[in-house]
Amino acid sequence: MAENKNNKENKEKEKPSFGSMRQMSKAPKINPYWIYGVVIIAFLAIQWFTMGSGPSKTTWFEVKNTMFKDQDIQKVVVVNGKDAQIYLKEGSFDKYKSKMETGFNVPSKAGPHFHFAIGSFDSFKADVKESQTAYGTSEFGIESEEVHNYLGELLNWILPFAIIILLWWWIFKRMSKGTGGGGAGNIFNVGKSQAKVFDKDSRVSNTFKDVAGLAEAKQEVEEIVDFLKSPTKFTKLGGKIPKGALLVGPPGTGKTLLAKAVAGEANVPFFSMSGSDFVEMFVGVGASRVRDLFKQAKEKAPCIVFIEEIDAIGRARGKNPNFGSNDERENTLNQLLTEMDGFDTNSGVIILAATNRADMLDRALMRAGRFDRQIHVELPDLNEREEIFMVHLRPIKLSPEVEPAFLAKQTPGFSGADIANVCNESALIAARKNKDIVEKQDFLDAVDRIVGGLEKKNKIISVDEKKRIAYHEAGHATISWLLEHAHPLVKVTIVPRGKALGAAWYLPEERSITTKDQLLDEMCSALGGRAAEEIAFKSISSGAQNDLEKVTKQSYAMVSIFGMSEKVGNVSFYDSSGQNEYGFTKPYSEKTAELIDSESKLLIEAQYVRALEILNKYKEGHQKLSELLLEKEVIFSEDLENVFGKRKWEKTLMVAETKKEVVAELPKKTDADTDTEAVSA
Repeated sequence: MAENKNNKENKEKEKPSFGSMRQMSKAPKINPYWIYGVVIIAFLAIQWFTMGSGPSKTTWFEVKNTMFKDQDIQKVVVVNGKDAQIYLKEGSFDKYKSKMETGFNVPSKAGPHFHFAIGSFDSFKADVKESQTAYGTSEFGIESEEVHNYLGELLNWILPFAIIILLWWWIFKRMSKGTGGGGAGNIFNVGKSQAKVFDKDSRVSNTFKDVAGLAEAKQEVEEIVDFLKSPTKFTKLGGKIPKGALLVGPPGTGKTLLAKAVAGEANVPFFSMSGSDFVEMFVGVGASRVRDLFKQAKEKAPCIVFIEEIDAIGRARGKNPNFGSNDERENTLNQLLTEMDGFDTNSGVIILAATNRADMLDRALMRAGRFDRQIHVELPDLNEREEIFMVHLRPIKLSPEVEPAFLAKQTPGFSGADIANVCNESALIAARKNKDIVEKQDFLDAVDRIVGGLEKKNKIISVDEKKRIAYHEAGHATISWLLEHAHPLVKVTIVPRGKALGAAWYLPEERSITTKDQLLDEMCSALGGRAAEEIAFKSISSGAQNDLEKVTKQSYAMVSIFGMSEKVGNVSFYDSSGQNEYGFTKPYSEKTAELIDSESKLLIEAQYVRALEILNKYKEGHQKLSELLLEKEVIFSEDLENVFGKRKWEKTLMVAETKKEVVAELPKKTDADTDTEAVSA
């Protein structure tokens, strides 16, 4: 009995379930466009076959001079008063067979056999009677018929309307393509959420192992994932799950990558969409999509909703909704605020959002209870850059001499996206040189390419211009080498790169705060190019446009933001909240504005005079360095050391085996000291 029972259970196990039977019997999906194709082919086939077995075309002259004369006509039928159809006698069919259509269009033996167009029915009858009298043929009847092509008339009425309806349907399907909710997508689904859902069927492959650096940020989001995996660990102590976390940081620092890692680690549904997906041309669509998004999220709770670039809908609302703001965007934001923490609270729905413009977000969106945590994702430091390099170097075939620690020291101020670009560019450069592996020099060339742009060795530059550029760049190099707080120069070139006619690479310190002396030394170094031109050529050029722009912004920041002017005082007019960014009034009087202008100008002029004094004092060394730069086009820190001696404030530089590989930490692209020709020139 027990054995029979076990056999029965095994058979029941082997028997497929209803769901599996349904999947097995499930027919393959039929594309609806196949149906349209079948209908069109059938219509063409019907038209092709109905075109056959019809009368062949002839003329009245042929009928009169041949058929009447030989008495071959049995009868004539006039259809709709316009078309005369000729029926031949039975014995005359073979006689005219060669004049009839062939193939599918051959007329039947019963007739009609020929047809031709006539003018009017009465005149045709008269012509027939006259021909019969002339040839002495026997008279035959001329019949008249009214034939209605109901199918053709129906198509003439329906076809235009059908084309208009199909065109309308196609346009609105294109407009609503990709909307969520109702299947194939139509105009009525435009208010549905467009969020991509990642659940157990469609998992994200990224994990926290793919996120290098960002230790503090990872710790914050890992805690959210742990809460979802084991909530009792926190709730037993009275804790509540955070309602939202806002990822804030510069572009390219890994905010979206961190969210992807959360999606890959958390075993809960993950909704992902952009802030701009809420905004649409139709009024009320944004709020409707927010409602639909949270409705879907509540149905799948616990879950995570990720909104990328939330500043598209989360900007601060203006006091006057009809001026300088978008009502539709504000309505969408109001609905989002209500859904995140309103009268009907959400349970089990965590909101992750990312932005690089946190200063523009609305205060109500930033408060605790909506975004409980603000996770700052900053630019990576030296150790974090090394970790990021280790991640991006995995797929690259490297030379044994390439070390992530060395590369991390060459890229201060680089974001994670910049580092990924460096690795990719180095592989492309090595492939361009037909190498089997990527070497250290390829990485250095890639950094130069990203910071300064592509080399333009074929750019047409006159001898005088090249000499001026060499003295200009040598002026930067001289002052930066001789000042204590200026970034020491590592490499300078007069080979054009991008829009720059010359470029200088420095070794910037990774510092958290900057003193007034450091800022002044940097300004003096930036003005060294123009000062060198004035000393050497007794004239100035537009080549210092980039330097002047840099020192002007720096001087105004020192006076109006950092409070480094005695006359203006310890005040700062910088608005970190961003609320007055588009305001028409300044936070200071016109008298203070004049004072800020004069103090900024005094700072710049003082450093320019200081640069002139230094270059006059070391005129021989500057001239020697300029001639060396003209000769070699690229010089390194060793050349400066040979001319001026070792720096009093020596900093350790990374020196490679060969002279051409003398490298150091390079500035970010926006901070590179590149001298470009002014547009006005």
